[in-house]
Amino acid sequence: MKKRGILNRELAAVFAKLGHTDQITIADCGLPIPQGVTCIDLSFRIGKPSFIEILDAVLEDLEVENAIVADELLDANPSLHKYISEKVPSITTVTHEAFKHMTSNSKVIIRTGEATPFANIILQSGVIF
Repeated sequence: MKKRGILNRELAAVFAKLGHTDQITIADCGLPIPQGVTCIDLSFRIGKPSFIEILDAVLEDLEVENAIVADELLDANPSLHKYISEKVPSITTVTHEAFKHMTSNSKVIIRTGEATPFANIILQSGVIF
């Protein structure tokens, strides 16, 4: 049995298969899931688990070189934008509509119970060397 890190077997398996520049999405409970993209739904109640809980756990396990968020996050949820800015090395912003389209390239979408505006992020896998 794993001792630390992501214990969810589906997430651990996806992370083990990621290569450089592969992408995953962490989503709030309202983001639409594109046809054909695997969704691991961790939500069990509004707000649970939170976006930040999942983001922090993923960042402990995954080497990330870039993040993509919606432009609208800055105005609609500035405290979350600030938090993300402190956690990831580089952030690209796109419109929310473009963001939703980009999620179709994700290897997995992790659905949280988060219910605050634009609490979604695409993380691009980096390399550890």
